[in-house]
Amino acid sequence: MVRAGLTPERLAQVGAELADELGFDQVTVSALARRCDVKVPSLYSHVRNSEDLRTRIALLALEELADLGTAALAGRAGKDALTALANVYRDYARAHPGRYEASRMRLTPEVAAASAGPRHSHMTRAILRGYDLTEPDQTHAVRLLGSVFHGYVSLELAGGFSHSAPDSQESWSRSLDALDALLRNWPAA
Repeated sequence: MVRAGLTPERLAQVGAELADELGFDQVTVSALARRCDVKVPSLYSHVRNSEDLRTRIALLALEELADLGTAALAGRAGKDALTALANVYRDYARAHPGRYEASRMRLTPEVAAASAGPRHSHMTRAILRGYDLTEPDQTHAVRLLGSVFHGYVSLELAGGFSHSAPDSQESWSRSLDALDALLRNWPAA
C-alpha cells in the first residue's frame, strides 16, 4: 500500500504497475485509489481525472522506452542499431504490456511535443543515418520501421503468432533481416 508520499509522479508509477497487471484500459482513478488504500477524492489534488492519470502513465512509458533505446543504440550503427532498437520495443512490451499500450496512447499535440516521443523519432532517424536515406525517404522509413516494430509486437502480445511454426522469434529475426535489406536497397522514387 502506498498511502504516504503521494505525488503525481508516484501515482503515475503505481498506475503504470496497475496497467501492467490489469491492462491499461483498466487504470482509473478509482482503481488507483484502491491500490493506494486512499479515498478517491484524496487523489484529485494530484491528478485531475482518469484521462490525466493515463496521460501521465503514457509519458512515463515513453520516457522509459526512450532511455532504454538511447542506451541500446550507444556505439551501434546499421543493422546492429536497427536490431537493438527493435528489441528494446519488443522486450519492453513483453515485460510491461500495460505501459507499452500506454506508450501508444494518442496525446494532444502540445503534450506529445513536450514528451519523450520526439526522442523516439530522433533515435530512429539516427539508425537511418547508416543507410544514407535523405528526405522524404527518411520520413517514409521512420514510419515503416514504427509500423513493423509496433505492429509485430502488438500481434505477438495478442497471441497472433502463438499457434503456428516457425517460432515467433525466428520470424522476428527474419523480419529485421528483411528491414535491413530493404533499407540498404531503398527504392528510388
